[in-house]
Amino acid sequence: MHGSSGGRGQKRARIEIIPLIDIIFFLLATFIMVSLSMTKNEGVQVALPTAGSSTPLENKDEVEKAVTLSVTDKGDVFFNKEKISMAQLPLKLQTFKSASKDPKVVINGDASADFKNVVAVLDEVRKIGIAKVGINTDKK
Repeated sequence: MHGSSGGRGQKRARIEIIPLIDIIFFLLATFIMVSLSMTKNEGVQVALPTAGSSTPLENKDEVEKAVTLSVTDKGDVFFNKEKISMAQLPLKLQTFKSASKDPKVVINGDASADFKNVVAVLDEVRKIGIAKVGINTDKK
């Protein structure tokens, strides 16, 4: 008799799950923000133009798989960090396209670069048949 009354009188300890979920979401959001800020830029440093409608690339994997083509204000073209001529660009892009199953290209055009040079690079990328092309800009 007094064995059953002892069980009923005690309060059972409960683990509150809602604060736990809040903490997990906070940690997840923090981890995502930190990993996004660690994405590396493969291109040469150029002064990027600003755009009000710029959107970041979806995820870190896409940035790492993408090739960065940089056009400096002097008209030099860089494939990632390697300086190449416009004549070498189609061959490099063709090699990259055949090596990657989902090729992506990011174009870094200096804000003071001649527009025709940036368009020529964009044209070469399109001729090779790479559809996913982004132009790197700074947010206004």
